[in-house]
Amino acid sequence: MRADVGDWLVVEGLHLDDHRRKGQILEVHGPDGGPPYLVHWLEDGHTSLFFPGPDTHTSKSLPHHLKPGVPEASR
Repeated sequence: MRADVGDWLVVEGLHLDDHRRKGQILEVHGPDGGPPYLVHWLEDGHTSLFFPGPDTHTSKSLPHHLKPGVPEASR
């Protein structure tokens, strides 16, 4: 995985009741845009060093249906 500061990480839930996590990359600590990443998570506002797994993808902008405040029916 390669990412830049300001990119968004989206972590899909692996189980039926898991929720999707969304966070913005604040710092890139790996070579050539690789992990780990310092990420600010939208759901609870905390910041953590994150090593993405296979359930994670990046986006240059957060898609409309993933933005905070968008009703579930719109997703």
